[in-house]
Amino acid sequence: MSGHGHSHGGGGNGCGCEGEHEPAERGLEYALYQRIDIEKLQCLNESREGDGKLVFKPWDKRTDREKFVESDADEELLFNIPFTGSVKLKGIIIAGEDDDSHPAEIRLYKNIPQMSFDDTGREPEQAFRLNRDPLAELEYPTKIARFSNVEHLSIHISKNFGSESTRVFYIGLRGEYTEAHRHEVTICTYEASANPADHKVESLIPQTNFIS
Repeated sequence: MSGHGHSHGGGGNGCGCEGEHEPAERGLEYALYQRIDIEKLQCLNESREGDGKLVFKPWDKRTDREKFVESDADEELLFNIPFTGSVKLKGIIIAGEDDDSHPAEIRLYKNIPQMSFDDTGREPEQAFRLNRDPLAELEYPTKIARFSNVEHLSIHISKNFGSESTRVFYIGLRGEYTEAHRHEVTICTYEASANPADHKVESLIPQTNFIS
């Protein structure tokens, strides 16, 4: 808690009051981690299997240093993040160490399931150059028009600030969530029942013409 006070040092007298109310509101905004299909989430080039899932955590755990992911062979990491519905992504926060292992650049891709490093040569929906952010204070706003109807998000950490490996403690996703699966089932039901009806209508047309 004392760390939160340091983040506003030199911010002026008016900043402290706003800072007291900000975390609760932002915690609600950054609840998209609950909409991730965490069992299917992949992190490529993680040094220990399963660690990539640990950085998607509640807002009040964003500065927790016990759970993190570290890259293995080089500085790159690639997260494949499936959602349980449709997301409109509005912003992203990435927190690492306050040293050269902190991510320096990320590239965001939309709706490319099972993405691999071979796919990262394609043009991303958006890319960001990052600043060191050990306290998870810096949000990078997305171009919302490009990140509507996101069912799968890939985050490619392409470089850090010079270390052999990259370490990430927290990835926060801000946006809106919509249940999608029920609508897909409804569409399938209509399509399945439409064909017999179509044939009945066609069979009546010649009779009607003949009578008239």
